[in-house]
Amino acid sequence: MTELSDRIRLIDALRGLSILLMVVHHALYDAAAFLGAPWWLFSNVVFDYLHLVFAGTFIMLAGVSSRFSRSNVKRGLKTLVCAAVVTAVSWQVSLPIWFGILHLMAFCMLFYGLLRRWLDRVPHWAWVALWATSLYVLDVAPILPGLDIASADWFPPLPWMFIFLLGTSVGAAIRDRKFPQWFYTFDVPVLPVIGRYTLWIYMLHQPVLYGIAQFIRAVAR
Repeated sequence: MTELSDRIRLIDALRGLSILLMVVHHALYDAAAFLGAPWWLFSNVVFDYLHLVFAGTFIMLAGVSSRFSRSNVKRGLKTLVCAAVVTAVSWQVSLPIWFGILHLMAFCMLFYGLLRRWLDRVPHWAWVALWATSLYVLDVAPILPGLDIASADWFPPLPWMFIFLLGTSVGAAIRDRKFPQWFYTFDVPVLPVIGRYTLWIYMLHQPVLYGIAQFIRAVAR
């Protein structure tokens, strides 16, 4: 793949699947929080695990895409503006998101964009080791020990930034066509199209879901 415009549809499809699963997860939250559905629909052993899997996939794919971006700094600033909008809107409805997945990706894009020259020298196994070590030491804790932040969506840089940086390393191998040929030709319907508009879907899905939940709540009274 020599041109930035040459998209790998499998990557778009995986991104599309991840955002759809995220929408379902948030829909179940709204059902439990506003419509009286049992909380186990939203939080249970299976969904809690899957939530980490598809969120991690989403973050890693953002790292992969960083290898094909013309400017990760501009991309990061754009994402940061969107994250600020999410914080403002979520604060208005008393469910503030101070450092959610969008904030994390903005941080990672800027971090990678500014330090790419040095970060590209780190082998992929080092990011895996740092991720595993940070999980063990921090146990998915807040950014600083003892820092208590109530956030409706919480994705601190540690350990999640290492998943993003692992994605940048994987992205280099993809860019250099080190993956099997089927990876570059595999195609499925619909999902790749959804995967191209994940930022818009992320920005719009919660207001839409919240509006639907409030409409159902009003009609059911």
